[in-house]
Amino acid sequence: MVAKVYIVYYSMYGHVEKLAQEIKKGAESVEGVEAKVWQVPETLQEEVLGKMHAPPKTDAPIITPDELSEADGVLFGFPTRFGMMSAQFKAFMDATGGLWRTQALAGKPAGIFYSTGSQGGGQETTPLTAITQLVHHGMLFVPIGYSFGAGMFEMEQVKGGSPYGAGTYAGDGSRQPSELELAQAFHQGKYFAGIAKKLKGTA
Repeated sequence: MVAKVYIVYYSMYGHVEKLAQEIKKGAESVEGVEAKVWQVPETLQEEVLGKMHAPPKTDAPIITPDELSEADGVLFGFPTRFGMMSAQFKAFMDATGGLWRTQALAGKPAGIFYSTGSQGGGQETTPLTAITQLVHHGMLFVPIGYSFGAGMFEMEQVKGGSPYGAGTYAGDGSRQPSELELAQAFHQGKYFAGIAKKLKGTA
């Protein structure tokens, strides 16, 4: 019995997308788990994105709200906007009213990963404020806690992420996820997939 893990993200400059791909690798390292990466619809016009110097989107398929119910577990990823999820991702969550009405996602495990512009830019408030979305759907929030081990206590280099989930710092956009941040993302995917698999096996 294969457990389906969906990794659903929004990424304007590619930072969250890189975390998503690494999370997928981690999830797929668990036997009996099938992982798929999706992106949510863009809400900005191409002209606006061009002025913001946003690169072209990847070829990851665009998910519809109803497709969330096909997954046995979902990891949601997004950049921060003033300490909360970006408007693009919030717009997608706002469109899940039908799923909320039927509680189609209730009991499914969910995780969160993210990027911020600076060290004080929302590495904890972004996932913390996003948990409200999961609560209303009855989803089971799965944080990574300190299961990443020594990497959680790194003090010699700048590192995103927290007990809530994997994270990275985008800075002015030129900084890319570090090897340690990518390793944490891989760990989150593997850790989450193991839990999703267990829950599906006991369902």
